[in-house]
Order: sequence, then structure tokens, then C-alpha cells
Amino acid sequence: MANPSTSTTSSQQRVAILATDGFEQAELLEPKKALEAAGVKVDVISAKAGSLQGFKHVDKGEQVKVDKTFDQAHQEDYAAVLLPGGVVNGDAMRLVPEAVKFVQQADAAHKPIAAICHGGWLLISAGLAKDRTVTSWPSLQDDFENAGGKWVDREVVQDDNFITSRKPDDIPAFNKTLLAALKKAA
Repeated sequence: MANPSTSTTSSQQRVAILATDGFEQAELLEPKKALEAAGVKVDVISAKAGSLQGFKHVDKGEQVKVDKTFDQAHQEDYAAVLLPGGVVNGDAMRLVPEAVKFVQQADAAHKPIAAICHGGWLLISAGLAKDRTVTSWPSLQDDFENAGGKWVDREVVQDDNFITSRKPDDIPAFNKTLLAALKKAA
């Protein structure tokens, strides 16, 4: 029997994962695997070519190949954007002007933007958090509230085109919500 999630999304859909060194391994790899299992093409996009170093909390984890750099990627080619966490990754991505522009354009096009853990920092730096209900790693609560958002402590929160989760334990609910949003967008 075919995987039931395979028919939930179009094989033509593409999702951009914006990341840099220091991403939380589970928060990039597990959603990537779920998307690919559903027939979605996934590109890891970064400011540098080559590969990125993942982490399992504070320990080095797997490396992930960069599919495209920001100068090679075009937001309009993607159905959604995924922002994995990791303190180092989340903090670094918010300082990449191309990443800020990428999520601003995705939001303007009303595409799903899924952020987990510290990935939400990019939403704040892009000026997109105001009047949005979100969740994240608890230490970002003040940042979201100071940016005019409403922070809640839940496994997954969907506010219009935003999908947010707190931590690796929330990944099953995060993936399910993202796949449903892609199905609706198809």
C-alpha cells in the first residue's frame, strides 16, 4: 500500500529550508524526510555553498549538503519556507539580508512559513511577528512579544500562513501541520 502522506501534496511543490552552520539536526532532517516522503522537493538554501554542520543540542551532528545559495535561489520557485532552529543557526540567519528578504517575499505571497524552536528569530528580524500568534523555544517569548506578537506555549501553532513549534519533541505535529498547509496550497 502506498504511503498515505504521498498523495497529500503535489510532486511539483518545492520547499526551501533556510539554514546555516549550527542548525538543530532533528529540526532540519526530520521535516525534510517527511516532506520528501510526501513527494515534495526540498532545497537546503544557505549563504555559503558546500555543506552545513548540524548539532544535536550542543554536540556536533550530521552535515547537510547545501542545494542552493541565496544568489541561486528564487523565493517564487517555492511553495513554502521552513526555518529550523538551533541557537547558532537561528541567530546567524537573522543577520543574512537575503534570508530576511526571502521570508518577507514568501509572506507577501502568503506562502506557508514554518519555524521551529529558534528558527522564529528570522521572522522577528524580518518584521513579520507583529500581530501574529506563535510559539517557539521559551527563551524567544520576550523577543516575540517585544516585536508585537502573541507567544503561547503549545506544541504547534498555525496563525494564517505561519506554522510554529517549540522543540524537537513537537516535530510530528509540526510536520503534520506543514504537510496539511501544503496540501491546501496545492
